Amino acid sequence: MSPSALEEDLQVGRQIVRITRPEKVLFPEDGIDKHQLVEYYEHVAGTMLPYLRDRPVTMERYPDGIHGPRLIQKQAASYFPRWIRTASMAKQGGTVRHVICQDAATLVYLANQACITPHVWLSRVDKPEYPDQMIFDLDPSEEDFRSVCRAALTLRQLLESERLEAFVKTTGSRGLHVLVPLNRRVGFDEVRSFARTIATRLVESDPEQLTVEVRKNKRAGRIFVDTARNAYAQTAAPPYAVRARPGASVATPLEWKEIEDPRLTPDRYTIHNIFDRLRRRGDVWKDVGRHAQSLPRKRAH
Repeated sequence: MSPSALEEDLQVGRQIVRITRPEKVLFPEDGIDKHQLVEYYEHVAGTMLPYLRDRPVTMERYPDGIHGPRLIQKQAASYFPRWIRTASMAKQGGTVRHVICQDAATLVYLANQACITPHVWLSRVDKPEYPDQMIFDLDPSEEDFRSVCRAALTLRQLLESERLEAFVKTTGSRGLHVLVPLNRRVGFDEVRSFARTIATRLVESDPEQLTVEVRKNKRAGRIFVDTARNAYAQTAAPPYAVRARPGASVATPLEWKEIEDPRLTPDRYTIHNIFDRLRRRGDVWKDVGRHAQSLPRKRAH
């Protein structure tokens, strides 16, 4: 595909996706245009799709680039091609027809819509009330990433004390996600309650650095241990999603030993260098689904 063309048809698998205005600059500081975003998602699709399949998508779109208006779109537009899978998901007072990203062509199509980040549910369409992920979002109030890393390691120990295996990734923004894969035997209410209990214990281990205070003006510079996304229809940026930040950082799965590396930053991996990492290390979360676990009985009931 030529980035200078006004529009061009791109063959992606069995589908042809029309790319419009590929020269449109989305990341002004970096000169990254829609052509490069589409190219990135086309190339990363084979690695990224397992984290998207069967999950409703919420599109974070920036038609005028990352400094323009942000559009959060849940509803699949009527003009979306019929080959894109969708699912009507219940909401209060009705339903929303979400995109379900099953293939590379859909991922490329969303990129052409200037969807920089496709956020996904923590549950799948066949059992939407039963998550297969529990996520702790460690969100710093200030630019102190080393403290976030220390908190993640402590959180891992707390989860291990409950016989739960955890995984960690950069969000591509400022913090870290700690994920516990689940076997979908309990609903969101039970998962969220358990997550809050663990988050409270984590904060009690270092109350000067950590907080569960939702209001930003009450955090006093502390790291927010956020468990709110463990709820029906809430979303998270999946592995290898691009974030709408200068540098085009990418949410990146890590090995736990990498958290101890003082050179690690939350935006270390971008669309420019993530493929070097994948060539060297592969996808370190490749088998995460095989680690699905039950919550401890005393917490789940």
